[in-house]
Amino acid sequence: MDIKKDVQGQFGKSADSYVSSSIHRKGKDLQKLVEMASLQGEEELLDIATGGGHTANAFAPFVKKVTAVDLTPEMLAAAENFIKGNGNQNVDFIIGDAENLPFPDESFDLVTCRIAPHHFPNVKRFINEVYRVLKPNGQFLLDDNVTPEEEEFDQFYNTIEKWRDYSHYRAWKKSEWLKMLELNSFEISEWHRFEKTFQFESWCNRMNLPQTEKEKLAQFIINASPKVKRKFRIMIEHDQVISFQGEAAVLKAIRK
Repeated sequence: MDIKKDVQGQFGKSADSYVSSSIHRKGKDLQKLVEMASLQGEEELLDIATGGGHTANAFAPFVKKVTAVDLTPEMLAAAENFIKGNGNQNVDFIIGDAENLPFPDESFDLVTCRIAPHHFPNVKRFINEVYRVLKPNGQFLLDDNVTPEEEEFDQFYNTIEKWRDYSHYRAWKKSEWLKMLELNSFEISEWHRFEKTFQFESWCNRMNLPQTEKEKLAQFIINASPKVKRKFRIMIEHDQVISFQGEAAVLKAIRK
C-alpha cells in the first residue's frame, strides 16, 4: 500500500483527536515557532501538512494570509472548523502533497511545517519544494520529532513509532536535518531542542492501535535494554508502560 494512502487512511480517522491532542495543541514548541519568526504583519505564510491546524491558527493573527495545506481531506476539514471557530478568517485550506506543492515558485514569505515530516517518504523532495515556493530570504520554520545520533536509539524510536502508526516513515537525526537543509542552500539561523513526554495510552489511542498490538508494543518497550530505558526515560509501573520521553528539533532556516 502506498505510504501516502496510509497517511490519508490514518489521519482521516484520527482527525478530531489531533485537533484536541494536548501535545499538538499546547506544546511549548509551537510558542517557540511563533517567537522565532521575523514578522511585519504583511507576510503570506504557507503551513504544510497543517494537521489539526494548530500552527496555522497560531500564526494567523500575525500575518496577512495563511494557506493551510494537507494531504487528508478529513484533517483539512477538522482544521478549518478549529481555525474558523477561533475567529481567524485569513486562512485558505487546500488539499496538497508536501512533496509536490500546488503553488508557483517564490509564492510565500514564510513556510511552516510542524510534527509532520516524519510521515514524508521523500523528505529531500519536500525540502526542495519548500525552497522552490519560498521567496529569496524567505523563512522556513520546521518543527519535528527527531532521533538521537546513536544507532541503537535511532532504531528503537523509529521502530516503536512505526509500530504504533504504520504511516510513520522516519524520524530523522538532528545532524541529518542540518545536512539536508544546508545542501539545499538553506542557512540555519536558529535551532532548539525540546523534550517531549509521551503518555503511552493516549499516544497509542490517538492512532487507534488495536489492544493486542498495544500489548505487544508495550512488551517490546519493557524488554528494551537498560541503556535504551535510561535514554528515553521509560516509566514502567506494575508491568505497564506509563510514559517515555522523545525529542523534537525546532529550527529556522533562510532561503539563500
